[in-house]
Amino acid sequence: MAHYQIAIIVGSLRKDSYNRNLATAIAKLTPVEFSCKQVSIGDLPLYNQDDDVTPADSVKRLKTEISAANGLIFVTPEYNRSIPGVLKNVLDHASRPYGENAWSGKPAGILGVSIGSSGTAMAQQHLRNILAYLDVPTMGQPEAFLQLRDGMFDSNGDLGESSKKLMQNWIDRYVFWVKKYGS
Repeated sequence: MAHYQIAIIVGSLRKDSYNRNLATAIAKLTPVEFSCKQVSIGDLPLYNQDDDVTPADSVKRLKTEISAANGLIFVTPEYNRSIPGVLKNVLDHASRPYGENAWSGKPAGILGVSIGSSGTAMAQQHLRNILAYLDVPTMGQPEAFLQLRDGMFDSNGDLGESSKKLMQNWIDRYVFWVKKYGS
């Protein structure tokens, strides 16, 4: 049986982030041949092209983890109708220097949860634009623009009954996507 390593990138540094909770919860829905790991991003310096020659250890670790992954899941909040700066920083670090793009060819899925009625629709669209340029095949359907509501998570932080079916459907499609396009 093949084994698939999935790198989960949460676009928030907040300890009690709804998106971190979502990332943790959906990882539990993957089949046994999938291993999910949230990639640490809080220790990355701001991207500076001057540092490409001697990248920080945290940048080397990031690129190694992304390169080793068979697939990616981005779970992001929406800040000012776009992606958070910390997520853009991660994308820049792992795609640079030019010609050393660790993201290239990795099949990805995008999720996000917000208190707003449109969920993270704009952030997800902006992220899709960036990922297209970075040569990341991104699952188009089903989309998941999630609005945080009572019952989304249970008292243990797992998906509540009202969310579980929707998220299991998303994970099932993502698994198919990775098996089709992942290495």
